[in-house]
This record gives sequence, C-alpha cells and structure tokens, in this order.
Amino acid sequence: MLGQLQAWAQELGFSQIGISGVDLSSAEPGLLAWLEHGFHGEMDYMERHGLKRARPAELVPGTLSVITARMDYLPSQTPGDWQALEFAGLKKIDQGTVSVYARGRDYHKVMRHRLQKLAERLSQYIGPLGHRAFTDSAPVLEAELAVRSGMGWRGKHTLVLNREAGSMFFLGEIFIDMALEPTAPVLAHCGSCTACIDVCPTQAIVAPYQLDARRCISYLTIEYAGSIAVELRPLVGNRIYGCDDCQLACPWNKYAQRSSLKDFDSREGLTGASLTRLLDWTEEEFLRYTEGNPIRRIGHAQWLRNVAIALGNAMRSASLEKPQWRSALLRRLDHPSAIVREHVAWALAQAPSSA
Repeated sequence: MLGQLQAWAQELGFSQIGISGVDLSSAEPGLLAWLEHGFHGEMDYMERHGLKRARPAELVPGTLSVITARMDYLPSQTPGDWQALEFAGLKKIDQGTVSVYARGRDYHKVMRHRLQKLAERLSQYIGPLGHRAFTDSAPVLEAELAVRSGMGWRGKHTLVLNREAGSMFFLGEIFIDMALEPTAPVLAHCGSCTACIDVCPTQAIVAPYQLDARRCISYLTIEYAGSIAVELRPLVGNRIYGCDDCQLACPWNKYAQRSSLKDFDSREGLTGASLTRLLDWTEEEFLRYTEGNPIRRIGHAQWLRNVAIALGNAMRSASLEKPQWRSALLRRLDHPSAIVREHVAWALAQAPSSA
C-alpha cells in the first residue's frame, strides 16, 4: 500500500509520503506549555483550538490514520549557492525581501488540490474511504505528525528537517478512517549545532526547540496586524514578508531540493523590487501582483506597514539619504490606516539628519 501511495504522490508532485497514528498525547504537555508562556502571540486560534490540535480523531471523528506528505518548494532555477545569495539580498537595503516560499503560487491551493487527488486515488483503489485533507489550514500538529511518520526530525528552530531535503518544503496531511501501518520515525541530526539560534535577528528562538512567535519576523510581518514594537523594527531589516534566516543558516539546507512544479517559481515583481516601488503600489496593484499568492492575505495596509519599516531601516543604514525614499514615505503619510501612518512617521524619523 505504501509503495502505491508513494508512486501516486510522486506523480502529483509530492516529495515524500508517510503514515502516522493518531495518538499524539505525548505532545500535549509541550503544546500547553507553549501556550501558557504566551509564545503564540495574538494567534488566538492556537489557544482556542487547544488540545484538539493533538487529537486528530476529535478534529475529524473516525480518523484512524494520518497520511503525511511533503512538497519541496525551492524554485526550479534556484542556483547551488542560493543560501549565500539570499543572505546577500538582505544587505540590499533599498530592495524588499520576501520569504522564498511566498514568491510563487499560494501553497495552500497547490497542496490541498493535490492532496485531494491523492485521497481520491486511494479511495478508488481500496473502496469507499472517509478522508479530509489539510495543509496549514486547520488545528493540526503538522510538524509532530511529520516527525512521527519519518518525514524528518524537529530542528532547534522548530521546523522539520530532512537529511535529503533540508527544511525547504511544505507539509500536508490526509486524515483517513482506515488503519494503516505507520512509517518509522528517523533519528535527529542537529547535534551541537546552534546556527539557527545564533542567526535569528530578533532572538525569537529562545531555547533549542522553543520559538517565541512574538519576536519572530515571520509572525510580525504576516500574522500580526498591529503596531510592531519600536525596538524590533530595526531588526526587521528589509524583510517585508516572512524571514528565512534560520533556514539559510542551517547546514542541512545545502541539500534542499528544487520543486518539480512551476507553481513555486518566483513571480516577477516580488523579488528584487525597490522599496519605493512597493510602497507606491495602490491597493489595485497589490491585489493584481499578489493574485493567487500567499501575500495577498495580509492585505494592502499591512503590506505598506512592512515596507515602511524596511524603508525606515534603509534610511537609517545609509550614509546619505536618497530623496526618493523620503518622497515615497511622504506620499503615505496621510494614509487612512493609523497603523500605516505610525510606521511611515517612524520611518521618516530614521533619516540620519533626524536621528
């Protein structure tokens, strides 16, 4: 059965398939402790769903097994020295940096559609099958299920690591009402390495395997819609959607695999674009450039907030202010959103003459 599943999955663009049981009770104490520390920030749904995340059979009654899947997402034309190139991009202070996973088509749509197809093939093969597919879209402990089914091990940055593919992949699951033999977990291979912890710009990895989302740039630029703490803004740099630093520093990502799907190839306009151009995007342009892309979900105002912070950091870092930076910010100083106005005013105050 597993061999057949793997063959179908490969045809659909998946990189690996595993099978997990549904007893995740040993993960419950860690989940509760994480929530009690408030590390989830304002992601209220994490607390609201509580232990349901660790109980697949409660989320989908009748679930007896979980089919796990991973899908590599590095764009097909990614060069061999991609990690060094990405780090170099963080030094181009007048350009915005978008997390690698968000430069192409929205992975939710790509994964969910293909997981559904995989479930349908299985149902045709064995007969009627109750199933439900997920990919970062419900209270599911995706990383825990992935680790238990042999997709890899939990890295110190909390992401799943694979010896043949690093961590540059998406995870998805199919809950089924059929008991299948679980695939075996693998050994962890982080050893004494702390590269991910050391490189984190905001020190959001407060201890090995402990992430405080409230300090994580990915959380701040994507999940959090409010006013970003003044002390954290300079640390955001030119990252306008997400942050890959912990993955860029990870030695295992030299083995990261290129995607076989064109869906994840980088879109024009989302990489290497000037911050002034991005700040000038009208809402119509924002929606057009992000159609079918994960960035769209944060909305235009939050996008402008993020770009304003990056432009403020550019103004503070540069030895000589560029007139076009100030002009772009001034054009947003009367934006309807108080959050945008606040961050634009902060950015203007970062100019060397204003410091």
